[in-house]
Amino acid sequence: MAAKNHLPASPAPEDSLDRKSLIKAFAASLTGTSLEWYDFAVYSAAAAIVFPAIFFPASDPLTGTMLAFSTYAVGYISRPIGGIVFGRLGDRIGRKKVLVTTLVLIGAATFLIGLLPTYSNIGMWAGALLVALRFAQGVGVGGEWGSAVLLSSEFGDPRKRGFWSSAAQVGPPAGNLLANGALALLTTVLPEQGFLDYGWRIAFLVSAVLVGFGLWIRLKLEDTPVFKAIEARGDAPNAPITEVFKYELRPLIAAILSRVGPDVLYAMFTVFTLTYGTTALGLPRNQVLVAVMIGSAFQLVAIPLAGALSDRINRRFLYGAAAVAGAVWAFVFFILLEGKSPAVLVVGIVLGLLAHSFMYGPQAAFVVEQFSPRLRSTGSSLAYTFAGVIGGAIAPLMFTWLLAAFNSWVPVAIYLSVACGLTLVGLGLGRDSNVREDEDYLQSYVDSQPAATKA
Repeated sequence: MAAKNHLPASPAPEDSLDRKSLIKAFAASLTGTSLEWYDFAVYSAAAAIVFPAIFFPASDPLTGTMLAFSTYAVGYISRPIGGIVFGRLGDRIGRKKVLVTTLVLIGAATFLIGLLPTYSNIGMWAGALLVALRFAQGVGVGGEWGSAVLLSSEFGDPRKRGFWSSAAQVGPPAGNLLANGALALLTTVLPEQGFLDYGWRIAFLVSAVLVGFGLWIRLKLEDTPVFKAIEARGDAPNAPITEVFKYELRPLIAAILSRVGPDVLYAMFTVFTLTYGTTALGLPRNQVLVAVMIGSAFQLVAIPLAGALSDRINRRFLYGAAAVAGAVWAFVFFILLEGKSPAVLVVGIVLGLLAHSFMYGPQAAFVVEQFSPRLRSTGSSLAYTFAGVIGGAIAPLMFTWLLAAFNSWVPVAIYLSVACGLTLVGLGLGRDSNVREDEDYLQSYVDSQPAATKA
């Protein structure tokens, strides 16, 4: 991996594009993805601290937690369906239409979770309905990411792709911050039984307002200049999934593997720590939630910073260095936590999520630039969703099982280190940025605009 990106000397067309549209696209990608990840993250947090008691109470506490994390995993396992269906549509009919559809899908599923009867009302059917709605959430998120990343990155200068595409990457920590903040507030102002009876529902039901706001922003946008140029040239693929597997299989494998480490690391510090902090360390629930919120707040700055930095130095080098740091920090984190200090927990989560940020910030740009522009939505969506299945989907379940089976955090840290190792393999298989591919389409789009528009 070289120390710098190879950037051609040809002029970038960003200044000729509509700057206002570029900023609107960045905001739409950021806000819409944040709102969708609020929906997804509020479920993730609830799976750790609420659902074992109200949806799986017939089992012992450990089994209940594992069952709740199994429903968490369903949201990842269903993502490839969203990636296949909506990723393909993103290359066929455009990024904007896909983003509107996925936002409605995940918002409706989250709202309905807030209305679900519990185990005490309808028995095992409560868990079954929960799984079905979680499945729908996963389909929506699986179809969201590829088009959200392209929405912001394809309006901007491809030489600054790391920064512009980081808009969608800020969504998970922003959504996680909102979700954990809502749950922390509810656990603080409500008694324990009140929170379990009805308080948790409020965090799900309020998503209807948030999704409505996101739709208002997205419906006002046009599609990206790159997609418009592809459409005008008649370059839109007829069978994008077939073409990705036939012509761009190595980039797909590289992109999938590159995502495994960040997914597992994120699951460790935002989901598993909620269980570990309350059970193994005996810390209050709202104290652990606040620690995760603080770490997520740091990510709001660290992720776009890392994305911008990857535009200046080699993206793969920065990404790989963060993967090594994350693997090492897993061991240090658990050693420090043996003192059961709340302050150490906060610092540990913050540093763990900073390591994640310096992988996650450049990640969108790295994944996108593995594929040719006409297959980007499909390739990126497939990579995102397949990686989620082998990475984030099973990680909390595996963490919980390993801790119970070995009564030690060491296997958990080893598991995370192996995941980061797979990321390094993916980075080695991948390629560096080739901005000429975008500049060709962007320039043709600019040239096709009326003179008054260009001015």
